[in-house]
Amino acid sequence: MPEGDTIHHAAMWIRSVLATRVPEEILTPQPRHRHDRWPERLAGRRVDAVDVQGKHLLLRFEGGLTLHSHLRMTGSWGVYGSGAPWRRSRRRAWLVIRAEGCEVVEFDGPVLELLPDARTRRDPRLARLGPDVLGERFDEDLFLRNLRAEDPRRPIGDSLLNQRILAGIGNMWKAEACFGASVDPWRPTGEVADEEALRIVTFARDRMSQSARDGFEARPRSVYRRGGEPCPRCGAAIRQRGQWEDNRLTFWCPGCQR
Repeated sequence: MPEGDTIHHAAMWIRSVLATRVPEEILTPQPRHRHDRWPERLAGRRVDAVDVQGKHLLLRFEGGLTLHSHLRMTGSWGVYGSGAPWRRSRRRAWLVIRAEGCEVVEFDGPVLELLPDARTRRDPRLARLGPDVLGERFDEDLFLRNLRAEDPRRPIGDSLLNQRILAGIGNMWKAEACFGASVDPWRPTGEVADEEALRIVTFARDRMSQSARDGFEARPRSVYRRGGEPCPRCGAAIRQRGQWEDNRLTFWCPGCQR
């Protein structure tokens, strides 16, 4: 699943094309949206903002309408010069917005909907999110309160995936952030000190901000998907195993993560 840095990176490019501009054309080629009349409803409306909340992207149009997207496991955003080849088949495009000689395309997006702003403010999928790990002003106290309300027996690695505690972290960043903070992702959340939890988040914010700015190539790969390989810090063999109720695969070094 695309994580928060991927969504922020996409938003940066989308913002450069659409922010404060009126799109020249909006297309909804996916059959499920054929009768929603989005091109007609959004015609002539300026894009006031391109916002991110965790893994949710919000295109806010003047007049109180917002396009809400969540990519889940399959979706992707792309920005292309007009006429340039797309990275996915055109048959997989759900939304195409043309402006400034560019095409903003959403592919395979299982959650794509046009909502009144009032509904987005009370939508439980958004209202219940914890602080965005890449938020401009990260609320450490709120994160810690959310974390301490979690089942103290739950492994800290799995707690980081709970978007109501902290929005934006997924399976890759939970592994890399725990490694960067030298914290065992299997340690029960109740046994992780506040200072250690904040160290994990600080590492995630720093590295994810770099990735959000520079793209996927800036992501570290110290332990993620490196099961059986030597740890770059201590040389012990990196382990991998499914974790907690959802059995999400986690990667860690038993030699230097305690």
